Amino acid sequence: MAQHAIKFALNHMVNPRWTPRQLIEAAAEMGVGAVELRNDVGTNSIVDLDSASSAGQRARELGIEVLSINALYPFNIWNEERERQAETLAQWAHAAGGRGLVLCPLVDAENRASSEERQAGLKQALTALDNVFGRYDLQGFVEPLGFPISSLRTKGEAVDVIQALNLSSRFSLVHDTFHHQGASEVDVFAEMTGLVHISGLEDPDVTFEEMLDEHRGLVTPQDRLDNVGQIKRLLSSGYHGYVSFEPFAASVHQQQDPVAALRESMTFIQHQLS
Repeated sequence: MAQHAIKFALNHMVNPRWTPRQLIEAAAEMGVGAVELRNDVGTNSIVDLDSASSAGQRARELGIEVLSINALYPFNIWNEERERQAETLAQWAHAAGGRGLVLCPLVDAENRASSEERQAGLKQALTALDNVFGRYDLQGFVEPLGFPISSLRTKGEAVDVIQALNLSSRFSLVHDTFHHQGASEVDVFAEMTGLVHISGLEDPDVTFEEMLDEHRGLVTPQDRLDNVGQIKRLLSSGYHGYVSFEPFAASVHQQQDPVAALRESMTFIQHQLS
């Protein structure tokens, strides 16, 4: 497989110490074509229309695409508060010139909703979000979270609801390599995938059911999540979108030279794919 088959992006979680402007400039320096902004990286978050517009302007100047603002949470618990949040984030994403919003489901050990209740909540949320996103011409990137206490663990469940509502033109999947393994899911649904998140797991003492965001590093030769295998399957099945680095580990965020660490991971992945 040719090296050019993969298009990398940088989620702001690669280095929350960067401002949005620095994230975009780092992407340009690395020859990476796109970024994901976030609303949960402390003082460097997108927090209002001004910060969104400023990031979008810098991205346009450097030819960097803004893929998303990450994220609306918990998107599948729909109420007046969530509707206000969705409207606000949609305005910010539009101001930044973004393609859409990442949608993350409720993760809560106390959640006792039945399968029917979860599906009803998902249908309600997607129907309402279709109206919100339609006003701004945005996409919704639905990201099932593979944790055992997640209210939406599998991509298959999300696909069933999206297709039942006939909303596949509005909503696509986030294939997150970490959550794909955590949910023990087999199918990759490349044709329904709008965005891919990658991160690696090296700790040999953590099981896939026990792993948490804090374990998510860069993709290295010691990776246990089969990132390269997952990426190969997606690309060979027709996925042509971006593959976005999304590590949460403090060891990554504390790197003295984040660009060098990211370059090393990119080179490893490209070598394995070629």
